[in-house]
Amino acid sequence: MSTITNKATLAAGCFWGVEAYFKLVKGVISTKVGYTGGTKENPTYKEVCTGKTGHAEAIEVTFDPNVVSFERLLHHFWKMHDPTSLNKQGGDVGTQYRSAIFFHDEEQKVAALRSKEELHKQIVTQIVPAATFWDAEEYHQDYLTKNPGGYCHVDLSKATN
Repeated sequence: MSTITNKATLAAGCFWGVEAYFKLVKGVISTKVGYTGGTKENPTYKEVCTGKTGHAEAIEVTFDPNVVSFERLLHHFWKMHDPTSLNKQGGDVGTQYRSAIFFHDEEQKVAALRSKEELHKQIVTQIVPAATFWDAEEYHQDYLTKNPGGYCHVDLSKATN
């Protein structure tokens, strides 16, 4: 019997901490970090860091909707970063660190818009259709596991289900 999976694509600052956080959420099957929302095909980290490609550092989450709903992932998304901060999370500044939800279907779009409204804050998070997701270089994948003590703007203790 195969598990049904869905994808969520989220940007909330430096993707290292965002990935480490979502790996702790029950029902998340896998994660990968990469770049999305820009204009250049197959961008590199160095290119994205210039801010000229239009990409955001993002995470693609594969999850089991029978264990964790997209709405629950959004709950985690909102609490693990500052969605009121324009193009800045922690010490990282630039459009590549923007807050964004890249929805994969109408259901995700509606859920994202509803959850944003419920916060009653001045949210700057973009809610836009998912675009091509370009995998980041291998050394970025699972970075904080490979480099314990590496930079992370995310409080991983908030990743309780």
